[in-house]
Amino acid sequence: MHRAKITSKGQITIPKAIRDKLGLRQGDELVFRETTAGYLIEKQIPESPFDKHIGSLAHLKDRNSDILIEEIRGR
Repeated sequence: MHRAKITSKGQITIPKAIRDKLGLRQGDELVFRETTAGYLIEKQIPESPFDKHIGSLAHLKDRNSDILIEEIRGR
C-alpha cells in the first residue's frame, strides 16, 4: 500500500514505485474519473497529431504508389 499527503496547495507526490509502474514523467497529465467504488486515476494518453488523418487517403487505395509519387512530382 502506498500513501501520499496533500499539501496546503492541494498537491501530492505520487510515490516513485507508482510513477515507475505507470510510466509517469514530468509534465504528464492525469485524469480523475468518478466510479461507484470511488475515484480512478489514469494517465492521460495524448492524441497523436496524425490520428485526424487516418483514412483520408482511402480513395487512393487501389492506385499504384509509384505512379502517385510521379504524379505528385510532376513527371
